[in-house]
Amino acid sequence: MKKSKHSETQIIQALKEYESGRRAEEISRELGVNKATFYNWKSKYSGMDNQQLKKLKDLEEENRKLKHMYADLALDNKMLKDVLTKKW
Repeated sequence: MKKSKHSETQIIQALKEYESGRRAEEISRELGVNKATFYNWKSKYSGMDNQQLKKLKDLEEENRKLKHMYADLALDNKMLKDVLTKKW
């Protein structure tokens, strides 16, 4: 996934400006992003503060690690089953 050039705190600040009444077109032009990108940010981060964002990032990182661990264990399990079913 492509890394954003805007930090999450900048994104949340932009969304707070939008919620206070500024137009999305103005904010997206200032940030140099497409309006669709701004609305994607809105759907993902709307209503969050910095503490909730940190918790979300921690959970996403933990989820990534668990998926990686599961993939490793599933591969080990498949290899062991293949070895056990092989006829010598």
